[in-house]
Amino acid sequence: MFWTTLLGVLVASAATGVALGAALGLTGLILLQVYSNGATALAVDAIWNVFNSFTLSAVPLFILLGEILLRSGVSNRAYAAFAPVFSKVPGGLLHTNIAVCTMFGAVSGSSLSTAAAVGSVAYPEMTRRGYDKDVIVGSLAGGGTLGLLIPPSLSFLIFGALTETSIGRLFMAGIVPGLLIGAAFMAYIFVKALRHPHVAPREQVHLPFIAVVRGLGQVWPLLLLILAVIGSIIGGLATPTEAAALGVVLATIISFLWGDLTIKKLGEAIFHATLLFSAIGFVVLGATVLAQSVSILGVPQQILNGVADSGLDRYTILLLVVLIYLVLGCFFDGLSLMIMTLPVVFPLLVGLDYDPIWIGVMITIVIEIGQVTPPVGLNLSVLASLTNNEVSLGRVARATVPYWVIHLLAIGVLKLFPAIALFLPDLLF
Repeated sequence: MFWTTLLGVLVASAATGVALGAALGLTGLILLQVYSNGATALAVDAIWNVFNSFTLSAVPLFILLGEILLRSGVSNRAYAAFAPVFSKVPGGLLHTNIAVCTMFGAVSGSSLSTAAAVGSVAYPEMTRRGYDKDVIVGSLAGGGTLGLLIPPSLSFLIFGALTETSIGRLFMAGIVPGLLIGAAFMAYIFVKALRHPHVAPREQVHLPFIAVVRGLGQVWPLLLLILAVIGSIIGGLATPTEAAALGVVLATIISFLWGDLTIKKLGEAIFHATLLFSAIGFVVLGATVLAQSVSILGVPQQILNGVADSGLDRYTILLLVVLIYLVLGCFFDGLSLMIMTLPVVFPLLVGLDYDPIWIGVMITIVIEIGQVTPPVGLNLSVLASLTNNEVSLGRVARATVPYWVIHLLAIGVLKLFPAIALFLPDLLF
């Protein structure tokens, strides 16, 4: 009866077209009224506790940091600096896409901002040079997902805030898997370009090594920004929120001096960051109400008991969780999906003796897959619009399949070798 009510109310409220946060919150309130004698005050307290969390206050700051960089033209300079490095490597500027996405992800924390910023620079330049359009957008969609895994990451911030897990350890746990996935993307591009040279024309201009090094030296402001944000957290000099505030100040200065940020563009960045955090915050609000209702009603414990009685081993259950995320990722954006599912999935996996930090990395990779899964994959929509629909959403989705598969392989490798994610946070903390 409970599950019928839960699914019925959630589907009915979502079908009316209301925002996802409203659908989640309404479902939670109805469950509280029906099954717990109206324990609504507990839901209100839970909302206050979540939004009064010092950790969660880092989210709007990192969103603002990404918006400032997105509008400052900094990505143009970073792209110009990295382009000569891969000019003679099979795949050429496709490798540059991955490298710049990795660097931009290390300061923006957002998959969407990363794909938009790098794509707006890369697509017109690469089409002018004769690169295959589908391959271009595939590399940008795949590379953009690294913004959720390379710290600072909005996914890790929200995961840490909702599960009371160390943000610093989560950030460190994402570095090595993120770099390895980026390297796997480059390896795929290398093989693709060798087998099909026409998709990535080789550059004929030869640049001396010193010119390449000098070009890379131009990105020192971004490296300084990364070092200030991540280094202050690792060194214990600042909390994630304080590091985010420092990042916003430095990004603003760098974007005025090194980029083409203006007062008008800064105002636009603040406006769009406010809208984005409002959307995320509304989903967090609704999910908090729903999480409180299922917690009061003992749903996580019931699920744990059910899993224990089912006789399924922990590996099969993990596989089922991943499959559920893959299916739901077709219909929900990544952060909303994570917020909705954590109240049930996190205690389930922790109860099966999976490390909380490892769970954060695994869930982040799975929701990265959602970013490139139609019909809701946001990276796909952004890149289709960047091409002015020269490449349709369906073509973008097909071009992204190899990167989708690499993410799945990454989950398998992390399961076999969890130390890939855990050794760095264990070493530094």
